[in-house]
Amino acid sequence: MGITFKRTINYYETDKMGVVHHSNYIRFLEEARCYWLEELQMPFKSFEEQGITIPVLEVNIKYKYHVTFGDTILIHTYMKEYSGVRMTVGYNVTDEKTGKTVLIGETKHCFTNKELKPLNLKKVNMDFSNKFESTLE
Repeated sequence: MGITFKRTINYYETDKMGVVHHSNYIRFLEEARCYWLEELQMPFKSFEEQGITIPVLEVNIKYKYHVTFGDTILIHTYMKEYSGVRMTVGYNVTDEKTGKTVLIGETKHCFTNKELKPLNLKKVNMDFSNKFESTLE
């Protein structure tokens, strides 16, 4: 079950050429991922309250098209892979006005305790684990 997050580009996120600087997309994906968790009734804060962290292990992005100040992007966020210990979240970012694909990406994560020791979400919080499994696309 994917969720779409809508975001308008701010002027300060652009570079000298007037386009969004490539590094900002990583922040946009994080915003979309946090929104996705909220929509799944699993806000990021609820993980932290249980002593669970979700560090980023890897970010893969293919830039396809640029956007500029004032443009609105739609970030479709979805679960690509989930094992209980690791997950891969996928992103398809499009320009709302033109429908053009801006980027295709993914972030890879693991679940850890506060000491950053890996844990299996299936053993720690079966409710959250079941929600993740039900969203696999």
